[in-house]
Amino acid sequence: MLSVLRVHLPSDIPIVGCELTPYVVLRRPDKDFITDDVPESAPLDGHFLRYKWYRIQSDRKVAVCSVHPSEHATLQCIGCVKAKIPVAKSYHCSPKCFSDAWQHHRVLHDRAASAVNENGNEEEELFGRYNSSGSGVLNTSLSGSASSASLTNGSTPLYPAAVTQRSGETWFEVGRSKIYTPSADDIGHVLKFECVVVDAETKLPVGHPNTLLTSRVIPAPSPTPRRLIPVSGLDAMVPLDLDGRISSTGTFTVLSYNILSDVYATNETYSYCPSWALSWPYRRQNLLREIVGYRADIVCLQEVQSDHYEEFFAPELDKHGYQALYKRKTNEVYAGNTHTIDGCATFFRRDRFSHVKKYEVEFNKAAQSLTDALVPSAQRKTALNRLVKDNVALIVVLEAKFSNQGVDNPGKRQLLCVANTHINVQQDLKDVKLWQVLTLLKGLEKIAASADIPMLVCGDFNSVPGSAPHSLLAMGKVDPLHPDLVVDPLGILRPHNKLTHQLPLVSAYSSFARVGVGLGSDQQRRRMDATTNEPLFTNCTRDFIGALDYIFYTADSLMVESLLELLDEESLRKDTALPSPEWSSDHIALLAEFRCKNRPRR
Repeated sequence: MLSVLRVHLPSDIPIVGCELTPYVVLRRPDKDFITDDVPESAPLDGHFLRYKWYRIQSDRKVAVCSVHPSEHATLQCIGCVKAKIPVAKSYHCSPKCFSDAWQHHRVLHDRAASAVNENGNEEEELFGRYNSSGSGVLNTSLSGSASSASLTNGSTPLYPAAVTQRSGETWFEVGRSKIYTPSADDIGHVLKFECVVVDAETKLPVGHPNTLLTSRVIPAPSPTPRRLIPVSGLDAMVPLDLDGRISSTGTFTVLSYNILSDVYATNETYSYCPSWALSWPYRRQNLLREIVGYRADIVCLQEVQSDHYEEFFAPELDKHGYQALYKRKTNEVYAGNTHTIDGCATFFRRDRFSHVKKYEVEFNKAAQSLTDALVPSAQRKTALNRLVKDNVALIVVLEAKFSNQGVDNPGKRQLLCVANTHINVQQDLKDVKLWQVLTLLKGLEKIAASADIPMLVCGDFNSVPGSAPHSLLAMGKVDPLHPDLVVDPLGILRPHNKLTHQLPLVSAYSSFARVGVGLGSDQQRRRMDATTNEPLFTNCTRDFIGALDYIFYTADSLMVESLLELLDEESLRKDTALPSPEWSSDHIALLAEFRCKNRPRR
């Protein structure tokens, strides 16, 4: 007979909006062990599994700390209550916790005081909308985050009000499927999972149910919202409209974000981040909420695992109106599961753009061509071992479904070329990084020569400002005396005068250095490197802090209208290191709003 041997949860701490999927080990009648589900629609040897979830509701609901959500709260900030800040953000576990978090916490008070516009309405920030429950949890429009258990946690719409009582606790049935998504109503309460074998004919349980109890449900941590800051015209922080853009002006927004592949998000590498905040079930929901919250017209993601692209990001973002394109890294070097190889994913809103063409750049193939042409046959294996790193780029040509105001040629197609790449990470391979960037730019030059088309070059370049790859992108050339050029054992960078390109590329975030004086721009300039005009950091871990990610644009055809504000170390709150419960990647997202310039035909 079918029997349940063991049930357990991958994470001990349940979080609002993050699916709980118990691991159930079964023994088949033939004594084999399986972990597959056995639903009523497909019984095994006349038996199936029945699941139930309960909320154990005691007489009092336990508040949790806003800084350390796994800890119970012992004090509440009255200033937050008076300012009508979501109540979940007002709790702290100790006076020291409140004191340590004060610099960050004070920002909430300041923003609450200025969050009323001239009409008396609260402003909406670009990212960080929360429901009206005051719990600081996910917007209920997102998948898996509905506050009503009957909507997402089983097919039966109504459950008994109370199932049983013991020790002064009441068990409320909240779900009848294997997977359960905690809601705002569960915060502060323990959940119980029950699994029992049922006779398919009589529908009666066979044997005793297997159960497990969770720890208390905690709210999803809420990061400080980031706002869009104009860099053209009036310099003041403003929200986007309800559609995520100012649709009447013909502008569009582009997001670039390295989301940190799950295979790299290990407890060993990020020991400072709680294990539950590193788990993929938590991170994927937090990342989705963040990405959807930015409402970008074009989204360029790096480190997207192929299985996560197929099973999660493509279908979930499709629900929000995005069409998806993907290029997986090649696997000549990678020795792991091919399903977990990461790559670059580009999404665009179907109501704003249509897909025209897609180009895939495999640097491994370019390395093979390079070595065949330049490297003596006896040295080719050594050369390929250095050059073949599986990195790729995805280039997409889109056609805009909107037009600019005052266009001289209203019938002319507005095309846009978007490159999304992830350059090699190894710091000792400076020649390989520069060669990969040069290879990408030469490919883009060919596209530019064939069409009058604005270009965006986005991604994680694993190159700090002032490095040779950054200089090539931003300046169009590399100084022959640049120290990075010393590392060139294969001679692939010589002669140095070939390290050029003709694309008029400018870094979008350098606009903060050129904008006029104002509240938003002054604050952002303090988060910029005055020498390179780039952010002080886009990647922030215990071992490294610096800028590696960029959005470059062709300045002769595009202009920057506004930029997503940068984070500072104070905003990160916990030891100034990422990832964290609030931010689920070790990188920060970059977003720029652009407008196409009106240019005469060639």
